[in-house]
Amino acid sequence: MSLDLRAGEIHAILGENGAGKSTLVKILSGVVAPDHGEIRLNGERFAPASILGARSRGISTGFQEISLVPNLSVAENLLLPRLGKGSAGLNSRRRTWDAAGELLARFDVTDIDLSRPVRTLSLAEKQRIEIVRALSHARNVLVLDEPSASLADTRWLFEQVRKQARAGVGVLYISHRLSEVRSLCSRGTVLRNGRSIDTVDLGGVSDDEIFQMMVGRSPDTAFPERHPSSISAQPLVDLRGVDAGQIQDASLKIHSGEILGVAALEGQGQRDLFHAIAGLTPVERGEIRIVGEPAHLTSRRAAMKTGPGIAFVPEERKVEGIFSGLRTAGNIAISTMAGCSRFGFVNHAIEQASVAKSAEQVELQPRYLGFRISELSGGNQQKAVIARALQSQARILVLFDPTRGVDVGTKQAVYKVVREFADHGGAVLIYSSELPELVHLCDRCSVVYGGQITEEFTGAEITEQALIAGVVGHRGDQPAVAEAG
Repeated sequence: MSLDLRAGEIHAILGENGAGKSTLVKILSGVVAPDHGEIRLNGERFAPASILGARSRGISTGFQEISLVPNLSVAENLLLPRLGKGSAGLNSRRRTWDAAGELLARFDVTDIDLSRPVRTLSLAEKQRIEIVRALSHARNVLVLDEPSASLADTRWLFEQVRKQARAGVGVLYISHRLSEVRSLCSRGTVLRNGRSIDTVDLGGVSDDEIFQMMVGRSPDTAFPERHPSSISAQPLVDLRGVDAGQIQDASLKIHSGEILGVAALEGQGQRDLFHAIAGLTPVERGEIRIVGEPAHLTSRRAAMKTGPGIAFVPEERKVEGIFSGLRTAGNIAISTMAGCSRFGFVNHAIEQASVAKSAEQVELQPRYLGFRISELSGGNQQKAVIARALQSQARILVLFDPTRGVDVGTKQAVYKVVREFADHGGAVLIYSSELPELVHLCDRCSVVYGGQITEEFTGAEITEQALIAGVVGHRGDQPAVAEAG
């Protein structure tokens, strides 16, 4: 692999999951040592042995998988491992808070409380703290791995990245979103199978050409065809005036055979809406009916056992979605493990055979089933999480941003399996931070704003313009009545 980065340049790194992007990030960050070749920084040899070693040379990384310490405060996470010291040389809470407050102000983050434990933050808030910490150490090179994956509004991120470039910092920007890559980057290097295929002027190549370099073939149609005639009359899911957490007076129906999308900016209540249906957030008022019967969704287990079953694909794959110590086959089979056991012991041959169909549906290669899931790329891990939902035989599928941070090939596999699930009589509820996904994938789309479902669009009514207006609080010619978070 060969790559050159210029001072003050924002340079894109493009490639499918498994192309080598994560390994490149780890090498530059001092987590992994290269087997061959060398890296030069400002003309001098650069061979960091740790993250701190890389930082000492002015190379800082914002990781895709959040690297914050959950039980420590925002302030402590920003300054680790060098917390503020008092006159006696001991850690000083006041100096830590003061220094962290200066960092947040410097990078225009004014809405996150320094004292909050990181575990209480939303994923978008964690992402911003991860990015601020990286920005604070970037004297020469800033590496950002899928920094916008959890951010519904990217304006803050783009402004901070451009400020770094104007200050002479070279930025390596890894993203699967070609639209944002084109808005930020002048050049891009394409990786495939651990090799750099080419470095290109992004203004001189089309998206299709980039895709072909990434995967070695021409792009297929991204979104499968809709089949609205297959939608049933009776809803599988029926919310009636539901209050749950931040969501208020929510009413919606999801029918067999359809995909219902949810569009919203970060923090509008969509998370509580999905968690209520998945059994993770208590319903305080109103009711949820499943196939016409009142449902008591008090846990994910209860949701799975209610009616035809509700399977949930969560937002944070690493935290909520996978069992990192298990093989991939075990992760997929976990909800049906009893059928893979003999005398209390798991039979791995039976386990692997039992999940083969679900793995094939999501285009997960059979060879990965025997790997520990932590060894897989993010895209393949996400395929395994979705395969587990299919393995459960649930007929209601609830997905929260299922293509966050995955490559275009994985996205196409997700679109295909979601549409097939609906076409075979399933009901799908999906939130995505990428509006084009909702426009092209969904049969209907609801807008959540300020804790309420404010609008619904059907078929050809679902356009990016309509959804953008809805998520910022504009309905027709009416001005927004509250600020979008």
